[in-house]
Amino acid sequence: MHAKTDSEVTSLAPSSPTRSPRRPVYYVQSPSRDSHDGEKTTTSFHSTPVLSPAGSPPHSHSSIGRHSRESSSSRFSGSLKPGSRKISPNDASRGGQRKGQKRWNKECDVIEEEGLLEDEERRSGLPRRCYFLAFVLGFFLLFSLFSLILWGASKSQKPKITMKSINFEHFKIQAGSDFSGVATDMITVNSTVKMIYRNSGTFFGVHVTSNPLDLSYSEITIASGAIRKFYQSRKSQKTVSVAVMGNKIPLYGSGAGLSINSTTGSTSHPVPLNLNFVVRSRAYVLGKLVKPKFYKNIACSITFDPKKLNVPVSLKNSCTYD
Repeated sequence: MHAKTDSEVTSLAPSSPTRSPRRPVYYVQSPSRDSHDGEKTTTSFHSTPVLSPAGSPPHSHSSIGRHSRESSSSRFSGSLKPGSRKISPNDASRGGQRKGQKRWNKECDVIEEEGLLEDEERRSGLPRRCYFLAFVLGFFLLFSLFSLILWGASKSQKPKITMKSINFEHFKIQAGSDFSGVATDMITVNSTVKMIYRNSGTFFGVHVTSNPLDLSYSEITIASGAIRKFYQSRKSQKTVSVAVMGNKIPLYGSGAGLSINSTTGSTSHPVPLNLNFVVRSRAYVLGKLVKPKFYKNIACSITFDPKKLNVPVSLKNSCTYD
C-alpha cells in the first residue's frame, strides 16, 4: 500500500458515495474590553461559530480555516489602538487565570487570617474586654482590702488623754436677778483645765477638737469652755489648756444649800462639782478615703475648796474615760 496523493484524492472524490459531509465549525474570535480599576486590558474573548458551506469539499477545509483565522486576526489587530501590543487568545486566557488566581489567593489569605484569629480567641478562652474588666475589678478589690487593713490598723491606735489639773482663779456667789427680774443667787467662775493629749498613731496624725466642757453644780451648768482645734502629729503629745468660765449664772433654788461668806462672797464649805466633755479626733490615713474617728468621753468629779483658790487641783484619780 502506498500513500494517496492529492490528485488521487481529487479523482476519487466524485466516485465516492454521497454522504452528508461533516460541517466543520470555525470560531471567529473578537476581542472585548473589560474595564477594571480604571485600566483598559483585554481579558476575555467572544467566540462566534461559523459553519462551512454545505457543498464545500473536504480538501478545502484547511484553506477556509486559514482564511477565517486570518480575517479574524486582521479584525482583531485592526481594533487595537496604536501603541498597544497584540494579545493572543492564549495570553488573554492566561492573564485571566492569573488574575483569578491572585484574587483567589487574596481571599484565601483573608480567610486564613480570620481563622487564625478565631483560633487564637478560642485558645485564649476569654476576649480582651474580659481581661480588662477583670483587671479593674481586681484593682478595686485589692485597693479596698488595703484600705480596710489601714482602717483596722489605725483604729487600734487610739489617742490617749490624761486629765492633769483644774485651777480656780475666781469663784464668787452674790445676790442678783435673772433676765426676767426674778431674784436669785448668781455665781461667777473662772477656771483653767489642763490635760495631756497623746497621739499613739505610728503612721498618721490627727485633728483634735471637742464639744463644750461643762462645769456643773446640782445639774446646773455654771461654767463652760471648748478645746481649740489643733493638729497632733504621729507619736507625739501635747499639754492642752482650756479656759472654763461662767459669768453671773443664776442658781435659783440650788444656791440655798451653799453657805456664803458675806465678806468675801465665796463659800465657806467645799462645793461638789462635775466636769463633762467629749474629745473628738479624726485621722486622714489615706486622704478622705480612710479617715477613722476617735471619741473620748471624759467625766470628772471635782470638789472646790475655798482654801485652795488659785491652786491647781489634781484630776489624776478623779476622772473616768469612755
